[in-house]
Amino acid sequence: MLIALPNCQGRVSPVLDVAARLLLVRLKGEAKLERREIVLFEKQPEEIVGSLKRLGIEVVICGAISQEFQAALQRVGVQVLAQICGEIEAVIAAYRAGKLNSPEFIMPGCCRQRWEAGRRGARCRKNSNSSRSGPPCYSKTR
Repeated sequence: MLIALPNCQGRVSPVLDVAARLLLVRLKGEAKLERREIVLFEKQPEEIVGSLKRLGIEVVICGAISQEFQAALQRVGVQVLAQICGEIEAVIAAYRAGKLNSPEFIMPGCCRQRWEAGRRGARCRKNSNSSRSGPPCYSKTR
């Protein structure tokens, strides 16, 4: 299975739509068979979806994602696990253990109801006014 995670200095990037890099990890059983990072040169979600499909990505684990981008990924058979945050290695381990729904991996400000609804269009009523700042891990040209 080939999974993709937007990577920002070892953490899941907060917004997939503007991520500049993806970490690709091929998993088989307990082993990580392959691991590489790619730079996303594509600017439009449709172009990114095409690239991910050509690469054989089966699952995308990400933070926030626009509904249009998520729907486009799902239309081509890519499973999207959104509203996830944390250190990449911990997220991969939680995914393998089936524990991505643990509170430490749910993005701040995200309602658990939205996560549990499988991101089927449920709306979160809370607003996240996070004051966290950090390095820009996204492309400002998009």
